[in-house]
Formats: sequence, structure tokens, C-alpha cells
Amino acid sequence: MTGWVARPGRWVVWAVVAFFFVNLAGVVLSVVVDSFGTQWFGSWLPDAFTTHWYADAWREFGLSDVLLTTAIVALVVIAVSVAVGVPAAYALARRSFPGKRLVMLLFVLPILIPPITYGIPLATVLYKFHLAGTITGVILANLVPSVPFVVLTMTPFIEQIDPKIEAAARMSGARTVSVFTRVLGPLLLPGILAASILVLVRTVGMFELTFLTAGPDSTTLVVALYNSVFAAGIRANQSVDAMATIYTASMLVLLLVALRFVNPTQLVTRIREET
Repeated sequence: MTGWVARPGRWVVWAVVAFFFVNLAGVVLSVVVDSFGTQWFGSWLPDAFTTHWYADAWREFGLSDVLLTTAIVALVVIAVSVAVGVPAAYALARRSFPGKRLVMLLFVLPILIPPITYGIPLATVLYKFHLAGTITGVILANLVPSVPFVVLTMTPFIEQIDPKIEAAARMSGARTVSVFTRVLGPLLLPGILAASILVLVRTVGMFELTFLTAGPDSTTLVVALYNSVFAAGIRANQSVDAMATIYTASMLVLLLVALRFVNPTQLVTRIREET
């Protein structure tokens, strides 16, 4: 207690943090409550509660197709990112070569700089080759930040594995494929799972790159939510709030799962070391 009295700045910091989270919780709860309300004017709670706004949002915004597109984009991005990022991370973890730090810096750049800065020229290139507006274009755009995420996540996992294990397997007659599938594979499985979940969260929540490259048949959930708010036409606020609640709930679940397998402190430390 004496430390708190001696350091009044600590009270200020905790007060600011508490004020922020209280306001954040109020905003989120107001959206959730409104998504179940019939009418809400000048009172603490809506006049009545209903669930039909979710059915209206599902039908009006075509959420079945949107969720299917989101799942396809996320799964393909995860598969390609892991297939490309894990070998790249292995090479960076096991090999020393001239310009290694420059290569790592190039991997870090798509994570450090805002996506909109390279999203516009990237979308221009995709439109030039008639890939924008398709699921393929959305996948290619999301791979730009996703592959570096896999590399940065997997490199520490690979560095923790003693190279003598691989050498012993090779001395016992194991080929390169067997070393990766039977020796390194089980050891790297937690890291691959962590990287995949991290890419999943990043892809589902990626707005800028997806918005710039998506079309009518390649819209993900986050872009559909934006369109529901700003597109032409009159819509009930409750339907939009219902869609926002679905998106918020899905992202919250993904973040909780990601935090179960990924330590954000280690990831930030890794980025700082490479820069």
C-alpha cells in the first residue's frame, strides 16, 4: 500500500486502463444488446428482445456464402503459408549466409508497415492480371503478410531443436524426407499449429488487403460487415449489429485460441531482434 501512495502515477495508469476497458465493454455490449432488441429509444434496455434480426442478417447479407468464402480463403492461405514459410524458416534458422539480416528484414516489413501502403500497388498489379475481384486475388493478397508471420513464428521453434538430432537421424540412414516427416515433424507440430492459428486470425481480420482485392463473389466476413454499414440502401440497425456481433464473437474465439498457443511477447521480441 505504501508503494501505491508513494507512486501516484501508478493510480493514474490503472485509472486510464480501467476507463478504456469500461468504455470498450460498453460499446461492445451496446451492440450486442441492440442486436437482440426490438426498439431502443431513451431507456437503459430495449422495449423487448428477439432473435429474428440474426435470421434477417443471415438472409439479407448472404452470410452462408460469405462465411464459406471466408473459410476457403483462410484455409488456403494457411496451407500455402505453412508450405512456404516452414522451409524458409528452417533455412533461416539453420543456415548462415551473406545478407541474412536483410532477408529477415524483408520478411518483417509486411508486418511492420500498414497494409494499405502496399495494398494499393498490390491491388493494381492484381487488377492488371485480372486476378482482383476473385478468390485467387484475395488469397494472393493475404499471403503477403501471412508468410512472414509463419517464418517469424517457426524460426524460434526450429532454433530450439538441437541439430545433433537431425545429424543422428542421417547417420542412422534416414533420408531428408524421413528426417522432416519422422524427426522434425513431430517436434515442429506445436509451432506449425501456433503459426496456423496466427495466420487464421490475421486472415479473417484482414480488412485493407481483402477490401482492395475482393469482388461480389469473393467477399469475406469483415468486408461484408463494412459493406452492410456503408453500402447504398436502408437497413435496420439491429441487422447490422447482429452481423457485427457474429464477427466479434468469431474473432474473440479465434483470439482466445491463438493466445492459447502463441505468446505475443515472444513474437514482438522476435520482431525487435530482427529489426
